[in-house]
Amino acid sequence: MKLSADLEKAFNDQITLEFEASIVYRQLAIELDAMDLPGMAAWLRHQADEEIVHANKFIDHLLDRDNHPKIGSQMAPSVEVSTVLDAFEVAYAHEKKVSESIRELYRSADSEGDLDSRPLLNWFLTEQIEEEATVSEIVGRVELIKDDGPGLLRLDEELGQRPTRSTEG
Repeated sequence: MKLSADLEKAFNDQITLEFEASIVYRQLAIELDAMDLPGMAAWLRHQADEEIVHANKFIDHLLDRDNHPKIGSQMAPSVEVSTVLDAFEVAYAHEKKVSESIRELYRSADSEGDLDSRPLLNWFLTEQIEEEATVSEIVGRVELIKDDGPGLLRLDEELGQRPTRSTEG
């Protein structure tokens, strides 16, 4: 069943937001690389790649339903951080923004009676709970560590162990 024009636009807006999230994470990775924290930078790069996987899931959903995915125009969000805590707080705030956008997309699909979007959107609701919990935990750990060099280096090493995934999902 083809999506309505309004719902197609809402899905396209979500695609754009997922690519924006990838850019935010990529910039945060650059910032932590500049702080000589390669493990944290690698974790953030992997997160950027995961956001592209998310965009691809929405793109595939639209294509499968005979709609036309379009990436909207976007400007790279301004991301300036001076500490590790700043970086992960920015990441956490952006995850919350994405979560609310997905909840709103779910509400829109539900109001149109679009049952076919539910499996995808349910997956994303679960994924966003996990994403927020993960980044929130990192924020909490950084708050505990504060500016303790050895603690930051241990966390850097731990986050650098994250397995890689392809952007193709």
